[in-house]
Amino acid sequence: MSVLHLSAQTLFLRQPLSLSFPPPSYSSMSYLSPSPANFLFWSSNSSSFTTLHPANLRYDSRLPFVTRASSSGFSESIGDILGDVGIFTASGEPVMFKDLWDQKEGMAVVAFLRHFGCPCCWELASVLKEFKPRFDSAGVKLIAVGVGTPNKARLLAERLPFPMDCLYADPDRKAYDVLGLYYGFGRTFFNPASAKVFSRYKSLQKAVKNYTIEATPDDRSSVLQQGGMLIFKGKQLVYARKDEGTGDHASLNEILNICCKAPVA
Repeated sequence: MSVLHLSAQTLFLRQPLSLSFPPPSYSSMSYLSPSPANFLFWSSNSSSFTTLHPANLRYDSRLPFVTRASSSGFSESIGDILGDVGIFTASGEPVMFKDLWDQKEGMAVVAFLRHFGCPCCWELASVLKEFKPRFDSAGVKLIAVGVGTPNKARLLAERLPFPMDCLYADPDRKAYDVLGLYYGFGRTFFNPASAKVFSRYKSLQKAVKNYTIEATPDDRSSVLQQGGMLIFKGKQLVYARKDEGTGDHASLNEILNICCKAPVA
């Protein structure tokens, strides 16, 4: 099994990455040598988590160890820029970001999942669903976007379950690129921030009860995408957070608190 295939199921490392020179047998331009720790995997066959030591991994020289993220800041016109990005509803209808909420005074929380086949994103989606009544009461529109086609989004919506009217698909990662959300092998597997998910192990187990790896994008390079969380008041960006690694999600209590304190446009 190659790293490219492993990336569809692997969640994170217990410890941060250490770097070393590649052994002669590897021809890739970059080589990642993990510190002694185990990977945590979701097994679709046994419907449970298991571990694998890095020594048992095969490195695939075809995989580029690069990131497409460039700037950590956002321009003042990011609301307009993002507004012109086209995505899809979970039912398959094309829609523009600017049509998802009131661009004058409406408030929206936009949660960017990694992809619809990411177990950590199933956990995030389950927490978003729990918070939705509180967002509704505060007059905040909840929007969840994931990488993958609408049929992949529907798998998450039906099996988790998750409200389809809040779920959108960005198969070409257009919005992710506009926002400069992190992307890459190191971010996905070796970022220390990913270890946060260990404190949510029970929540994760509960969320993936009906999980299926079939929700993973057909374009396996998409599993290297990281997510983030944004809050908009009309077109104005009130809050933005890029996930540093897999499972490194924003606190929804903090997000709700910011929404309630945001100034009126």
